[in-house]
Amino acid sequence: VQLLERYKKLKEENIELKIRALIDKIRPFLINDGGNLEFIKYEDNIVYVQLLGACADCAMMDITLKDGIEELIINEIPEVKEVRNIDK
Repeated sequence: VQLLERYKKLKEENIELKIRALIDKIRPFLINDGGNLEFIKYEDNIVYVQLLGACADCAMMDITLKDGIEELIINEIPEVKEVRNIDK
């Protein structure tokens, strides 16, 4: 049981590293438009992020999140089922 738990933890850490790498690729495009994106956590196959700057107040925020960021991450990392924005 302990070995299985360790495997699951390592797999989640690997997924989190991939998510962070993808966010780092997306970030320059958002910064170019006055926004930004921060990774918050990965839990239960859901990625939690925070859209910042101009992205936080943009009328296109949902489209950017779902049709851009979420689609890219899910296509690259099939374990991810959803990306959610967290307002702080």
